[in-house]
Amino acid sequence: MPMSFNQTIIEEFRANAGRVGGPFEGGDLLLLTTTGARTGQAHTVPLGYIRADGLLLVVASAAGAPDHPQWYRDLLAHPVVRVELGTEVFEAIAVPAEGARRDKLFEAAVRAAPGYGDYQAHTTRVLPVVVLEQDTAEPRQVADLADKLLEVHTWLRGQLRHVRAEVDAYFADGQPGDGRPPGLGLQVRQHCLAFCEGLTHHHTGEDAAIFPALARSHPQLRETLDRLGEEHRVVGRIKDELVALLSGIGAADPQRFRAELTRMSTELEAHLAYEEEALLPVLAGVPFPPTR
Repeated sequence: MPMSFNQTIIEEFRANAGRVGGPFEGGDLLLLTTTGARTGQAHTVPLGYIRADGLLLVVASAAGAPDHPQWYRDLLAHPVVRVELGTEVFEAIAVPAEGARRDKLFEAAVRAAPGYGDYQAHTTRVLPVVVLEQDTAEPRQVADLADKLLEVHTWLRGQLRHVRAEVDAYFADGQPGDGRPPGLGLQVRQHCLAFCEGLTHHHTGEDAAIFPALARSHPQLRETLDRLGEEHRVVGRIKDELVALLSGIGAADPQRFRAELTRMSTELEAHLAYEEEALLPVLAGVPFPPTR
């Protein structure tokens, strides 16, 4: 079966450190990998990108088609994406801009690539401008599983602080529609979903693999591991309530949303601290990545 046009571009991009020929020769091109909203499968597309105000942007233009492209619908469901830019590969959180910020960034995109203005003229939908936010934290040295656990915990703590700051800004005056920075709803939603997905992935991995392995090799930890597993379920229930509230954040009650977020912060911080105290000494003896 012949390769699709996109797959041909993807393979050429990866084989030539991000350089491609044909209609994209000399253009600013990246590969974006999203997680399917319906399938949960990874899907990669080549996209033009723009840099503006120090930000990395992609526009969900679909050449002016009446509907949003699938990759945009995917990142609304799963905000954490993988970006390939030249020889660089990194994870990012995809955050669509809103309101005046979106308009300003779209104007910058049109100045850089006038074709986006033509695409907008051919459709009644507002073309989304997506900011790809890369984690700029200094990478940690990871030599063992204890280091890896601390790396994940540091990311979770940082994301939760970020979400709380954005929620405080969004609900600035405590009343829906009063005093909110314009267009912050999607930003809160995307960062909160990214945090929740990261938390789910981490706890699922521990429950399915790490905790059972520790229970076999260190039976004296069984009571501790049972407690940590129960804490996973408590934190998971709070996470599910937050995700449900996010679906209608524009009408969410500020006090309830903040209360759930505070409850998440309290429960999660206590859980992470207990897990570090109980498991880091044991995990420090397990090489990471694993060796045969």
